Amino acid sequence: MSSDGRDDAVADAAPPAGEAAPTVPLPVEIDEYLVHLVKERDLSPHTVNAYRRDLREFCTYLAALKGTAGWDWNDIGRVEMRGFLAHSTRRGLAKRSIARALSAVRSFYRWMHRDERVDANPARAVGSPRLPRTLPAYLDRQQADLLLQHATTRAQSGDFGDVRNLAMLELFYSSGLRLSELRGVDLGDLDLVSQQVKVRGKGRKERIVPVGDHAQRALRQYLLLRDRQISQLGGAKAGRLARGAVFLSERGTRLSPRGIQHAMENLLAAVDEGAGLSTHSLRHSFATHMVDAGADLRAVQELLGHASISTTQIYTHTSVDRLKKVYRQAHPRA
Repeated sequence: MSSDGRDDAVADAAPPAGEAAPTVPLPVEIDEYLVHLVKERDLSPHTVNAYRRDLREFCTYLAALKGTAGWDWNDIGRVEMRGFLAHSTRRGLAKRSIARALSAVRSFYRWMHRDERVDANPARAVGSPRLPRTLPAYLDRQQADLLLQHATTRAQSGDFGDVRNLAMLELFYSSGLRLSELRGVDLGDLDLVSQQVKVRGKGRKERIVPVGDHAQRALRQYLLLRDRQISQLGGAKAGRLARGAVFLSERGTRLSPRGIQHAMENLLAAVDEGAGLSTHSLRHSFATHMVDAGADLRAVQELLGHASISTTQIYTHTSVDRLKKVYRQAHPRA
């Protein structure tokens, strides 16, 4: 317990598991902060919704602690912040989710402090949970070759979906895109002559990444079928067609995130063998194979669109782990 004797009491003030928490409307300050995220920081709707969920949970906790009548943001201190972390732990949230929620609260208070709505940012005094450095699932080179051969064989049927899925797979593996980045690619972003594509990453940051020869060929074949599909779907459905999007559903709309996941997971099932591979594993495989081949880590960072080199460094761990395995198998005194 802290010197003021409040830590344990605050940590236990939230409703116990299974008991309904009070329903709290979002305070006006949070509504204004979310508008700030959209209009001034130009964050994506997905990111803004994540902030909204985390800040709503924070308000729900404060309402259980202080009542639903409201509170003064200046009265919230380190003890309440620690209580919120304890409450999140009791809810069974993973450390990564708790760290993200604390980051949202910190950012909200930083905005209020800068706007002189509060005197200090109490979230700065609370440390984030230590996150485990987990190695991402990825395909080895043999698995990647098998996967691409499998997708190529299916595309030889000429079916729109199979040809499109091969093009998506090749672009994922060729350029290391995130799912949201691949989904957002428009025809104007794709330059197959120069073999490059412009993508919009986290925080709406744009970057240009190369497109490999195999991906270029797969995309050219797909775009021919895509144009034919658009022509066939004209007329009554013309208003619903996503004419600017590269990757379309068979109805002519921009392919949904779940549609992309489903297509890639069907292909990955041919090589998964219980390895826990996902669509994001294609991005991890791109980075791992680049680092394995001796690519400069700063260049890989730029290709992936990582804000920090420390995020990219995890791929050196996967490479070192494999080198150790080879060493143990090959060295006579390992």
